Amino acid sequence: MSYEDRIRQERSNMSKSFSKLADFLLDSYVEAAFMTASELAHTLNLDAATVVRFSQHLGYDGFPKLQREIRQRVKDDLLIRPKQAEAEESVPGIASTAMQEVSISLEQTRIALDTEVMEALAERIGQARRIIILAEGPAQPSAYSLVLFMEEGGFPVYIARAGIADLARTVNTATPFDLILAMEVAGQAPYIARALEEAQLKGIPTAAIVGSASLASARFANNVLAAHAHPSMGVGIVSIEAIVYALSQVLRWRFADRFAGTEQAISELSERIQMPFD
Repeated sequence: MSYEDRIRQERSNMSKSFSKLADFLLDSYVEAAFMTASELAHTLNLDAATVVRFSQHLGYDGFPKLQREIRQRVKDDLLIRPKQAEAEESVPGIASTAMQEVSISLEQTRIALDTEVMEALAERIGQARRIIILAEGPAQPSAYSLVLFMEEGGFPVYIARAGIADLARTVNTATPFDLILAMEVAGQAPYIARALEEAQLKGIPTAAIVGSASLASARFANNVLAAHAHPSMGVGIVSIEAIVYALSQVLRWRFADRFAGTEQAISELSERIQMPFD
């Protein structure tokens, strides 16, 4: 059993200090591979003896034995897996090719991303009474990511229901003080573009985050953020998720005052909500 399997098996039964160590070794094992027990403890604001007890809790004699296994994981990452990936008709080879496709597409999207449009969209979001998102099926996960982030900044945002009658109702009740934002990856819902066109006819500001600039919804949006076109829908989904992340960071920077203290406030409120009634 690997050290990762041991950690995951015991994770739910760990103390707070052990949990902190466990998460660090899972998420930052490269750094941990080159730390002494004292350095690791210092990094996590723990006692060195805690690192030793943690190692023993997992079934190792001490931290050196655990660290030896962590170092082997790093060695596998750097030397063994790249060699395995050279065989194209294999799981390592296919996985490596897929990751390279995503990496190349993201880099192309980064280069082509129009930051002036992103800045203009951020300003529109800041001024809007409501931000209404029209999301195609494959774009739904990215739409939820955007909603989650924007809610942390107090932006009034929601995802409209996808039915045609629901979209018609959404556009009919929207006003020029709102912003309608379409999110599409593959153009599987052409009625979203029609809804944007109707919104423009009503003088409602529109925007689109799309998997390629040629998608119909991009033609009826005042502000368009487009990913580099790719034949794979999966790569397109990752690309618009990356655009959403970039936009969220711009919003956090531009409207820093709106985000200040919200994460702490949400955490405290979550704790209160979980408190049982007397």
